[in-house]
Amino acid sequence: MALTLVAPVAGTVLAMADVPDPVFAGAIVGPGLAVDPDRDGGGEGTVSHAVAPVDGTVVKLHPHAFVVQVDEHRAVLVHLGLDTVQLAGEGFTLHVGEGATVSTGDRVVSWDPAAVAAGGRSPVVPVVAVQGEPGAVRGLVEPGERVTVGTPFLEWD
Repeated sequence: MALTLVAPVAGTVLAMADVPDPVFAGAIVGPGLAVDPDRDGGGEGTVSHAVAPVDGTVVKLHPHAFVVQVDEHRAVLVHLGLDTVQLAGEGFTLHVGEGATVSTGDRVVSWDPAAVAAGGRSPVVPVVAVQGEPGAVRGLVEPGERVTVGTPFLEWD
């Protein structure tokens, strides 16, 4: 059964090959798409909220990244910015704990993409079908398109 993933953040879609990080660009973790996030926070200052792209269980949770396990074969990684692990959680607020059951659209992490960019790091958000087969994952949006939180984003067979 096909699984539909939604955009976890609002912004402009990027092809994974265009992500300025060789691990993501090379699809080493898995295929997917990325979002260059809006920097205005949607009316809440510059704070942005990253949501669960699918229903599942949060099996890995770091301030800068989280993995939602859908079933025994599928998990989705959302990585908030590049090299953001170096921030040691500064500027990120967790709204769930590891092991939490989440529904599509549930708020997982709040963060400030503008502050990440101002600190010299890329705020680009890769959304990865962990260990997914490239032919089994299709974009539902095209690079260059603008998405809002919750826009159908990827389909994974």
